[in-house]
Amino acid sequence: MTASAAPGPSVLDLAPVIPVVVLEDAADAVPLARALVDGGLPAIEVTLRTPAAHEAIRAIAAEVPEAVVGAGTVLGAAQVRTAAEAGARFLVSPGWTDALLAALRGSGLPFLPGVATASEVLGLLERGVTEMKFFPAEAAGGLPYLKSLASPLPRARFCPTGGIGAGNAADYLALPNVACVGGTWMLPPDALSARDWDRVRALAAEAAALRTAG
Repeated sequence: MTASAAPGPSVLDLAPVIPVVVLEDAADAVPLARALVDGGLPAIEVTLRTPAAHEAIRAIAAEVPEAVVGAGTVLGAAQVRTAAEAGARFLVSPGWTDALLAALRGSGLPFLPGVATASEVLGLLERGVTEMKFFPAEAAGGLPYLKSLASPLPRARFCPTGGIGAGNAADYLALPNVACVGGTWMLPPDALSARDWDRVRALAAEAAALRTAG
């Protein structure tokens, strides 16, 4: 199963940007998700990096049905299980192993395993996975590297994440093998600390307006 194997559109095709959310307080989850959805970014990746993550996913799934909430930084079978139980609708990992891939497949949810090299991409293609996260995008070679993969590995579609912001997102989205990008620039720390959901909504709208050239 890949990110597009579930019924309906692929997670990669819901919007040009998937916000990557790190929540310290689960009480912020619902208003934050509503701001992102209202701005045009329905796919929301909540990373499993804080104690509040599972509660945040559960709250968004229950109270913001128009959001497609996923779990990020999924590292093993236990996290696959708890994320699914919390209501995650897709799963994202920073890398992959055969054991993790088996757990992701077993969840029945769409998933995006992480890759940083051509060999990792080939490994996933051999296993029937065509949609993946390119991470850490800038550190792993960025635009030139992804562009160089398009011709020899045309079946692979990517969501690059890591070092992507308002200044370079459009350049990534112009690549033929990039379906969307992941980032945090529509979630500035000062806006989150002030709970300035109107600002988040406005930044989300700007991100949602990004379109590829091809």
